[in-house]
Amino acid sequence: MNYIDLRSDTVTLPTDEMKKAMFSAELGDDVYAEDPTINKLQEKTAALFGKEAGLYVPSGSMSNQIALAINTDTGNEVIIENDAHVFYYETAAPSIISRVMLRTIPSKTGMMDIDDIKNAIRTSEYYLPKTKMICMENTHNRHCGAILDFNYLKEVKKIAIDNELTFHLDGARIWNACVATGIKPIEYGELFDTISVCLSKGMGAPVGSVLLGTKKDMEKALKWRKILGGGMRQAGILAAAGIYAIDNNFERLAEDHLNAKDFANLLQNIDGLKVDLAKVQTNMVFIDIDKSIKLSDFMESLKINGIKIGATGPNTLRAVFHLNISKEDALKSAEIIIDTIKKMLN
Repeated sequence: MNYIDLRSDTVTLPTDEMKKAMFSAELGDDVYAEDPTINKLQEKTAALFGKEAGLYVPSGSMSNQIALAINTDTGNEVIIENDAHVFYYETAAPSIISRVMLRTIPSKTGMMDIDDIKNAIRTSEYYLPKTKMICMENTHNRHCGAILDFNYLKEVKKIAIDNELTFHLDGARIWNACVATGIKPIEYGELFDTISVCLSKGMGAPVGSVLLGTKKDMEKALKWRKILGGGMRQAGILAAAGIYAIDNNFERLAEDHLNAKDFANLLQNIDGLKVDLAKVQTNMVFIDIDKSIKLSDFMESLKINGIKIGATGPNTLRAVFHLNISKEDALKSAEIIIDTIKKMLN
């Protein structure tokens, strides 16, 4: 069966044009810094965000963890939102790799309260950990792909500067934020010391993220990439997909946002379903299902009818739109979900 796969934008498949770009990539040995395609991707991404240098790595999780490793010391503390990917989905890696603590702050929109951030910064008593970094996620996965307000980020940046803290962005979907707001990558780049950008989600590449920062940062990061086993050889064949994605798939993310909104609008006012349209800012839609229905049964019924979808809570589904989901797919999946909830409620 050909499924409409709404589980994540990580399920995207390379287009034929992207495969051609990969097949024709000029290759070298990246461990010797001699792969011209990887070098081009790193330089291209760094320039977009106004950073001195970039480092291509296999995954966003590795990119984030390297950022923590180069910006902290053992026993430091990092301030981070309660549902952030670094805290929620990266297998306690900060405690293993950097050996740091995460000071989590809950929020309703992915934006920690400014006073809460200030109050979380440790004072200098010897028996307290030293606060070293503030980490943000934009767009925010577990907050329905929410975009963090730019002026808010400026406020947090000032807190970081005033307290001599590094400021890191998990920008796995920063591309979506740029397209939705019109804010350029270089404007986001000005705010953060290090940025992780992912190419294998809505951008459609099969593999890879790029960590951005100063040349000195990336020299440290290179060592950590080696420690973590992320040194790849003729990986330009993968980096070529990233270059193609930036050149061809960046602006088209607007289509995913539109499909998400059209999908969400169809689910409004349907008994047994609840969607908060105000939270549909990019390519994600969170759907609350009537508590009388077992979520696993509902998901299985959808799968039988050709839809794969993920869950983020005991009665909440997450639909994610991407380049392999057409407008027709979005409308059809909404119809199937509506039909399924009606049948199960009756």
